[in-house]
Amino acid sequence: MTPRLSILIPFYRDDPSVLLRSLDVQSIDPKAVEIRIMDDGTDDPALTATAQATVDAMSLPTSLVTAPDNRGRSATRNALQEAAKADWVLFLDADMRLDHRDFLSRYLDRIDADDCDIVFGGFDVENSSTDWDTDLHRLLSHSSDCLSAEQRALNGAQNVASSNLCVRKSVLNAEPFDAGFQGWGWEDSEWAARVSATHRLRHIDNPAVHLGLETTETLLSRFASSGPNYRRFVHAHPALAETLPLFRVVSRLKHVPGHRLARLPLRTLVRMRTMPTRFRVIALKLWRASYYAEAMK
Repeated sequence: MTPRLSILIPFYRDDPSVLLRSLDVQSIDPKAVEIRIMDDGTDDPALTATAQATVDAMSLPTSLVTAPDNRGRSATRNALQEAAKADWVLFLDADMRLDHRDFLSRYLDRIDADDCDIVFGGFDVENSSTDWDTDLHRLLSHSSDCLSAEQRALNGAQNVASSNLCVRKSVLNAEPFDAGFQGWGWEDSEWAARVSATHRLRHIDNPAVHLGLETTETLLSRFASSGPNYRRFVHAHPALAETLPLFRVVSRLKHVPGHRLARLPLRTLVRMRTMPTRFRVIALKLWRASYYAEAMK
């Protein structure tokens, strides 16, 4: 029997066990889904063994593929969807948890309704503060990413991420993720902008909870290294990029002599424990804009 939905989980250095166990208690017919997870070249035998043990204990049909080399987020997602059996696929990030037993049934209902081609359920982060080092990511997510379906729908393509994304397989066959994006960032934004022009996008309230909040140093590193990906996004979708507040800041910084000299004090502010988190977020965004401005020259 062909499943109705293929659940695809790429991971790199993250243990997908919590997510797999929360999928395994969903209130659905086990024959309705398949789960495929892919380790994108972590090269960690202990993590592989842990993931395989969880896979072996699943009641839902689940398989694990371990890639020998890291190929990147786009290429891994493309490989997973090419192997998927169902006409619809659901991408989830490995560092997530599902808090509702009807999470999958909500997506299956949308598939049955046959009124869209792409469905984004949104995501949330845990509200409680447990670690100063991840508070920055928590507030950043709450301020820009953890939005209701109604809020996301106001700027449909801008508010799509691949962390909880349900798509017709035919859409991905025609419009795969751009494997030219390397490292972190912007590949899902570019894909959403491209496909929403010709396919029906729907936002629904069906969030998954992101558990893997990044540390301050990881955010600084990712924002500093993602300039080339931002440039690729802007070149692919200049009209959309120009509507985003980030583009306006980057455009101004390009013409400010010596803006790179501000990076050291900005990094210092981002790292300060005594600085209110909202000011650390502002400093982090300016840090990112400086690197993006350099990439756009």
